[in-house]
Amino acid sequence: MSTAYWITNVRLESGYRVENEKVVATNTETAHLLIEDGRIAQIVYGHMPQTELPTQNAGGLLALPSFRDMHIHIDKTYYGGPWKAVTPVKNLLGRLEEESKLMPKLLPTAQERAEKMLDLLLAAGSTQIRTHCNIDPYIGLKNLEATLAAMETFSGKLQCEVVAFPQQGLLRSNQVENIRQALKMGATFVGGVDPATVDQNIEKSLATIFELAVEADAPIDVHLHDPDHLGIFTFKRLAKMTEEAGWQGRVTISHALALADISLAEAAEVAEMLAGLGISITSTVPVNRVTIPIPLLHEKGVSVSLGDDSITDHWSPFGRGDSLEKAGVLAERFRMQDERSLSQALGFITGGKTPLDKEGNCMWPNVGDEADIVFVHATSSAEAVARRAKRQAVMFRGNVVSGEL
Repeated sequence: MSTAYWITNVRLESGYRVENEKVVATNTETAHLLIEDGRIAQIVYGHMPQTELPTQNAGGLLALPSFRDMHIHIDKTYYGGPWKAVTPVKNLLGRLEEESKLMPKLLPTAQERAEKMLDLLLAAGSTQIRTHCNIDPYIGLKNLEATLAAMETFSGKLQCEVVAFPQQGLLRSNQVENIRQALKMGATFVGGVDPATVDQNIEKSLATIFELAVEADAPIDVHLHDPDHLGIFTFKRLAKMTEEAGWQGRVTISHALALADISLAEAAEVAEMLAGLGISITSTVPVNRVTIPIPLLHEKGVSVSLGDDSITDHWSPFGRGDSLEKAGVLAERFRMQDERSLSQALGFITGGKTPLDKEGNCMWPNVGDEADIVFVHATSSAEAVARRAKRQAVMFRGNVVSGEL
């Protein structure tokens, strides 16, 4: 692809149409985008200017900022191989026991399956991915090696962050040294899981996570499934250690299920604490239990992103690898049914980027933005979310990396 070319006849959102003081539709305009060195260098509305540069015709497709899947496990999926349903177990520790036997069996095809998963995510529009990679006593660092190799296969097509994830427990399975080594090999986040119920030592588990993070100058992403006030107590200790370590803006809580078990008043207080420290949350929008109050968290200033977590593996037989589907489920769950609410739901899968803000001001794209774009068959972002619009092409850094225009 040329380092400079035009994408013509792109549909961009230009504002909300209001009737009787209510948003009833989204206005769009046809634009032409000059792509240069992976960025949007010019946006022209109306007639296409004369040019000798190459052109690609978007044919009126709607352009949206590309998506982010911020919680997934590409290293331990059945996807790409024989389908299997989940084997019932009594509890989390039962699943961990199953995993101790399963992970070595899956290892020979780990890279192949990870690559097929990345291809699935990319085709659905996700060009930024955060994957948790098992670091455990049974496979050591071998899944990380496979994950890094899969990422190399997709170099130039997407951006991938890797969490060094001690699924069997950081302390419980004695993985501190392996996590340290994983960060030297290319993992970018320090992970952890349920300091209370898995590691059974909240203070030591969290302190060790922060020690590793500070040593490697790495951000943190911790699975916290523990319910009720046990989970909330863990949040508070995590927040305190975040402040003490000066790790504001560098900590993510995955799942944060306890927020669904307390009153909205209590959740609001916790949200304010998290927002004040820049602690973000990633959710899968679960439908098998009460969902954490995502709109409340967002209102209080907590950065909330969505992720798929398990896709077709021993934890869950479900999942499509589709971030737009997740945004649609979020909108359904919280009754985000009007034009403006649906369009704003897109921000949960784009890192906050939406074509329009709540007032209808144009927010994206802007000259100078990286050309990370999903071209969809929809008249607006609201329709795209509500109907999980078909993706025609996915662009990363100015190149079409999935589908075609």
